[in-house]
Amino acid sequence: MECDKCDNEAVMHASYSGAHLCGKHLCLSVDKRVRRRIREDALLSADSTPENPEKWVIGLSGGKDSVVLTHILDKTFGKDPRVEMMALTIHEGIEGYRDASVEACVELAEDLDMRHEMVSYEEEFGVRMDDVVDDDPENMAACAYCGVFRRDLLEGYAEEFGADKLLTGHNLDDEAQTALMNILEGDVKQVAKHFDASLGSFEDRHEQDDFIPRAKPLRDIPEKEVALYAHIKDLPAHITECPHASEAYRGEIQQLLWKLEENHPGTRHSIMSGYEELAELTAERYRSDDGADLNNCERCGSKTGSRVCRKCRLIESINAV
Repeated sequence: MECDKCDNEAVMHASYSGAHLCGKHLCLSVDKRVRRRIREDALLSADSTPENPEKWVIGLSGGKDSVVLTHILDKTFGKDPRVEMMALTIHEGIEGYRDASVEACVELAEDLDMRHEMVSYEEEFGVRMDDVVDDDPENMAACAYCGVFRRDLLEGYAEEFGADKLLTGHNLDDEAQTALMNILEGDVKQVAKHFDASLGSFEDRHEQDDFIPRAKPLRDIPEKEVALYAHIKDLPAHITECPHASEAYRGEIQQLLWKLEENHPGTRHSIMSGYEELAELTAERYRSDDGADLNNCERCGSKTGSRVCRKCRLIESINAV
């Protein structure tokens, strides 16, 4: 099958759009959609200037998504004096897994001449994910612990570096899976939090001094297309699943979405279109119902709705084993 744009052989068929694309035109398509998302999200503030540039922190894990995101952002804004970008890598302490992806992060940052910082759970919290999984004091999936620790470090270091935006490499599949999980679990408050963490929620809110808004410029791009982009561009991505990634429920949702997308192309895009509107509608209600302002955690000082934040409670539980 030939590419719709030229005579080259197509490397993929996007069933949701009907397009057949060769490697070159697939990459051009991904670039175009990511840049459109950047414009629609107003990622670069209108008041940014070379004298007062915006600071962005990119969560760079070394996997395909964060590597592709970092590559595209550098192509788009690398020479723009209105933006300062820094890549942040987090080492969870997973033997034989994270070390290889850290090498990919270092290689990419050097290729792009981008500032790169690395922090670890062990240095910051005194824990390693391998040990946490072995002990499992809360009887939770490994990803639940890791999600709390990773989010805390991303937000904490973004604040320390004076970041205006925190960018992550979540793709369309990631976002659609999370959306469907929240809906099936009836977790409407978590749906509202999706909007509260987005760029759009900060336009008319006083809470913007408490939170650094997140942006997900890849959220319109299917996972398969991100992987193909990384391969075609020969980017130094470490494409290996975490050995502790055992979220059985998310795996079921992933399989369900694949089947739905196969039978009904465009399902993932439709889910996210409705989910983002629903998130905006529910956000104001839950923000009003909360009533109380956020507190500073008594242990670490981070923002929390309780006396002690979730991260500190988990660390306490781990250390008690």
